[in-house]
Amino acid sequence: MRLFFRSLLFFIAALLVLAAVALVATWAPDQPVEALKPRWAQPPSQFITIDGMQVHLRDEGPRDDPLPIVLIHGTSASLHTWEGWAAALRGQRRVIRFDLPGFALTGPNRQNDYSVEAYVRFVTAVVDQLGVQRFVLAGNSLGGQVAWATAVALPQRVARLVLVDASGYSPESASVPPSLPLGFRIARMPALRVLTQYTLPRSIVEKSVRNVYGDPSKVTPELVDLYRDMTLRAGNRQALGRRMDQGYSGEVAGLKTLAIPTLILWGGQDRLIPLEFGQRFARDITGSRLVVFDELGHVPHEEDPARTVAVVKTFLGL
Repeated sequence: MRLFFRSLLFFIAALLVLAAVALVATWAPDQPVEALKPRWAQPPSQFITIDGMQVHLRDEGPRDDPLPIVLIHGTSASLHTWEGWAAALRGQRRVIRFDLPGFALTGPNRQNDYSVEAYVRFVTAVVDQLGVQRFVLAGNSLGGQVAWATAVALPQRVARLVLVDASGYSPESASVPPSLPLGFRIARMPALRVLTQYTLPRSIVEKSVRNVYGDPSKVTPELVDLYRDMTLRAGNRQALGRRMDQGYSGEVAGLKTLAIPTLILWGGQDRLIPLEFGQRFARDITGSRLVVFDELGHVPHEEDPARTVAVVKTFLGL
C-alpha cells in the first residue's frame, strides 16, 4: 500500500512539474495598447474618444462621398480584417472601419457590456461623431449581426446592407452543430478563463484562425501575429469571456422589417455559421441577394478580398 501511495504522489508531483513548465512556456501577460500601436496602428490609423474609450479607427477615401461605407469586424478580429476591401474601395468611396469595444486596440468598455444593443449604440455614436448621416453598412459574423441590428434600429440612415457570414439566428437551430474555433471553446469555459488570462499558446491562436478559413494554408505567420497581439491587448481576454456569455442569438423578427437593398455573402466552407443561415437571411430580408463562395470559409472577405469585393463593387454600382 505504501508503494502505491508513493507512486501516486510521484505521479502527481510529475504532473505539477509538467504543468508549471507548460505555464512558463506559454506565459503571455496582457500587453498595454501603447506597446501594440507601433506595429498595428500605423497611419492612417487614428484614435477617437467614444464613451471614454480610445477607439482605433481608419477613415479613408473622398470626404465628399454622400454614402460612406462602414465596415464592422467579428469576434476577436480587428479593422485589419477589411484591408483588402478598403484598398479596393477607398479610391472611389469613403471607407470607415474601427475596432469594436472588447477587441483589438480599442479594448474593453467601462460597462463590461458587449451585447448587440450596446454595439448598435456604439456604431451610432461613431458615425454621429464623424458627421455621417447616411451610410452603407457591412459586417462579418458578430459584425454582421451588429450591422443588421443597426439597420433595423436606424432604417432611415442605413442606405444599403452587406452581410458576410453574419450571426443572429440561434446556433442551436442549425441542422449541423457549429465547429467553434479552439480559442472560442476555451473562452466559454469559466473554469479555464483564469488560466487563459495569463497564457496564450501561439498554437491555439493558429488553430483558431485556420478553423475559420476554407483553405487553412492561406493563414500566414503575420496573420497569426495579428490575431495573437489583438487578443493580448489588456482587458480583451476578459471581455471575450463576457461576449461569449452574452450569446449570438438576436431579435431576428426585425429582419422582416428591412426594406433596403441587401447583399448577403457566404463562405460555403463556413464551419462556424453554416450556409443554411445565409439562406435564412435571404428568405427573411425581402429582395436580398445571396452569393456563395463555395471554397471559402467564415471570413471570405479576409480569405479572398479580391473576389468578394468585386461582388460588393457591382452591388454598389462601382
